[in-house]
Amino acid sequence: MNKENCENMEKFSFEELLDGEFAKDDIKEGSIVKAKVLSLSKDFVLVDIGYKSEGLISVREFYDMDGNLNINKDDIVEVFIESIEDDDGHIVLSKDKADKLKIWEEIERAANNNDTIDGLIVSRVKGGLHVDIGVRAFLPGSQVDLRPIKDLDKLIGERFKFKVIKFNKKRSNIVLSRRIMLEKERQEKRQITLDMLKEGIIMHGTVKNITDYGVFIDLGGVDGLLHVTDISWGRIQHPNEIFSIGDVIKVKVLKYELETERVSLGVKQIEEDPWLKAQNTFPVGNKVSGKVVSLTDYGAFIELIPGVEGLIHVSEMSWTKRIKHPSKIVNIGDEINAVVLDIDQDNKRISLGMKQTIPNPWSLLQEKYPVGTVIRGKARSITDFGIFIGIEDDIDGLVHVSDISWTHRIKHPSEIYKKDDAVEAVVLNIDMDNERFSLGIKQLNEDPWIKIPKIYYKGMKVVGVINKITNFGVYIEIESGLDGFCHNSECYNKNDDHYVELHEGNQIEVFIMDINQKERKINLSMKTANKNKSDKNYQDYLKSSKKSHVTDSVAFGTFGDAFKDKFYNNEKDKILKNKKK
Repeated sequence: MNKENCENMEKFSFEELLDGEFAKDDIKEGSIVKAKVLSLSKDFVLVDIGYKSEGLISVREFYDMDGNLNINKDDIVEVFIESIEDDDGHIVLSKDKADKLKIWEEIERAANNNDTIDGLIVSRVKGGLHVDIGVRAFLPGSQVDLRPIKDLDKLIGERFKFKVIKFNKKRSNIVLSRRIMLEKERQEKRQITLDMLKEGIIMHGTVKNITDYGVFIDLGGVDGLLHVTDISWGRIQHPNEIFSIGDVIKVKVLKYELETERVSLGVKQIEEDPWLKAQNTFPVGNKVSGKVVSLTDYGAFIELIPGVEGLIHVSEMSWTKRIKHPSKIVNIGDEINAVVLDIDQDNKRISLGMKQTIPNPWSLLQEKYPVGTVIRGKARSITDFGIFIGIEDDIDGLVHVSDISWTHRIKHPSEIYKKDDAVEAVVLNIDMDNERFSLGIKQLNEDPWIKIPKIYYKGMKVVGVINKITNFGVYIEIESGLDGFCHNSECYNKNDDHYVELHEGNQIEVFIMDINQKERKINLSMKTANKNKSDKNYQDYLKSSKKSHVTDSVAFGTFGDAFKDKFYNNEKDKILKNKKK
């Protein structure tokens, strides 16, 4: 049908055209004509194309993809004339072929004019997708999007615009591309974006990709990087805590390099830095509350407000407990109270303390337990260097091994005490600054060394028990809990007349050569103890002693009883006695 005929057709009704010359010219095999629906039956639709006989078309050709019949009596439709008369004298018509011919014309026009065509993705096939554009077309996987899509199935049922990049009508072969169209749109947007880009502007973008170190934002044909440190003034572990791919967000351009077209973006910079007002918001000494957001070996970080965190060092968590790790006290997510100890606004640091929210128990100890106070408690632990005694719930006092006995040589506190034993001691010192509570057990009794030099003297003979034999000499217990030392040079040797073999536990007579009250030492001699009293050297030695006027009969006759009754108590017995109280 030529252009002139088409223009004339508009001046006439369909019935006039069917009866006129136009209809006669167009009614020929292989042409598309207009037809009027005369009636509908279960299997066929009867139409009139202005020919001497009506045409029948299968009703199935009028159903849409959803199974709905889209035809009514008196509707005007376009049909394809397959044959003027078949063997039975009927005209053979097809609506499907008319539709397909029209679609192919549209496909050819779109391809030649570089136009787009609408289509519905209907299924996935090897290498790509099938698209319904009126006829079946192929969309290669590489032409679906600007970037490869891993899951093509999620696109099934989606409708898009496509470019026709190849078609062959005879083979019914059509190849589409969505990527070409997207690239063109991207380039147009890119130029618009580049023209408006400058540092400091705020614009919208779409989250394109998320990594450990940041988020890539599509600003419209131009990608910018939103680094993880520029997402929030507060603490975040990973960008995916806040963003998802496809999110549209507001960002600020922090830096734009024209030559490389690199764009650095920020989200937190859209709002004011909360640290600018932190010093006024959190003055030193104020009580604050916050949430534990991170734990380290040395402390816990507390979020006071979004973007402002403070550190509670482990040393500031308890007045009395020695905390090895903050997880022993707090957990991530806990809401806690603290006191501001210090703030460095320039370096964005706030020091907090938990223990400062309660009174310091050490400040009360000096009033409650003044020096000289006798206390009683359980042995919480026993170490090489002493005994820790429980004073308060979390406060222990230390009895150093040197403060257990005045005279008894104690190798290890466990010789006398066991864990959980009741122990009585005297308060020696309270060091509040260093949080040390010093106790003593021997101070419960008078220091016997004050009186020992009045009882024992240089030149005196005594009988003692061998307590310990060493490479350099022998320790001899001359009274229960009181040892003296006899150097090898003063011990018997095999050539001596009075030689005896030495064994621990044996009694032996010794001579006191020296008493050193300051160092709490008594030096003894076996050899001198057996010198003849008339020996000149022995007499000279006695004369040199300040105590030479005291006869040695004191040691053998009355000294032991006098010492026990008047001056010296058995120190070990006292300790054991105190334990039983």
